[in-house]
Amino acid sequence: MASMRDIKRRRTSIQGTQQITKAMKLVSTVKLQRARSNAEKSHNYFDTMYRTVCSILARVGESDHRYLKGNNSRRKAIVVITSNRGLAGGYNSNVVKLITSNPEFAKEDLDIYTIGNKGYEAFHRHGYNVVRNLPDIIEAPTYVDAMGLTNILLKAYEDGEIGEIYMAYTFFKNTVTHVPTMTKLLPIDSIDEDSDGEPDKIDAIMNFEPGDEEALDWIIPKYISGQIHGALIEALASENGARMQAMDNATSNAEDMIDDLTLKYNRARQGSITQELTEIIAGSQALND
Repeated sequence: MASMRDIKRRRTSIQGTQQITKAMKLVSTVKLQRARSNAEKSHNYFDTMYRTVCSILARVGESDHRYLKGNNSRRKAIVVITSNRGLAGGYNSNVVKLITSNPEFAKEDLDIYTIGNKGYEAFHRHGYNVVRNLPDIIEAPTYVDAMGLTNILLKAYEDGEIGEIYMAYTFFKNTVTHVPTMTKLLPIDSIDEDSDGEPDKIDAIMNFEPGDEEALDWIIPKYISGQIHGALIEALASENGARMQAMDNATSNAEDMIDDLTLKYNRARQGSITQELTEIIAGSQALND
């Protein structure tokens, strides 16, 4: 059995760790509130952009546009959005598993663009081809950052270096639910299906000028930038939500450990007092005899 000194030292250490996890939980809570507000404010814009693109594609119909038909390259680019720091439970590993556990993504055919150091470290460790890591973007996502990444991806796509572009991120559903999500950015399918397996409803087919080619050349890069920016905002909210949960669980576990150690300490102390009393009584009896 551990001595009273060892138990007390361990309890003090856990109490210090608990103070740290409690502080990290409070920081994550504040950041989550701000990130969740930004995510909720951006939903209308990205929903409208999505419906606009769907309406244009419905109006265009069959088209040989390069953003719709693709090219002959077999390589696939995946934008992976993770965090720069850990202590967020399974937040980062769940996103990484979307790629590493998917048989459709052969390692030798992938170009990985990571946003976040944790994703870069994971894919580098697994031997994937990490083309670029952009860790600063996730700290304070802006539309300008999304546009810059879009330009890089579209140039590689138009040069024939990659034939498909995907994005892996964590969708923020609510404070406790964060869903790892894989989205295809290019080539763009005609119309995505909703959760019931039916084509998404479009209020009205859009009329536009100039022609189809010019409209698609202009709107699709903006659409992709919007999708990336929206994913960055969702991922940031999910990261803070996951870290808040992880720190809350760690604080609760520390409290349970402290209670258990306190009980063991009291038992050891009581045993020590009992032993001392027994020795005193035994000594006194020996003197009397």
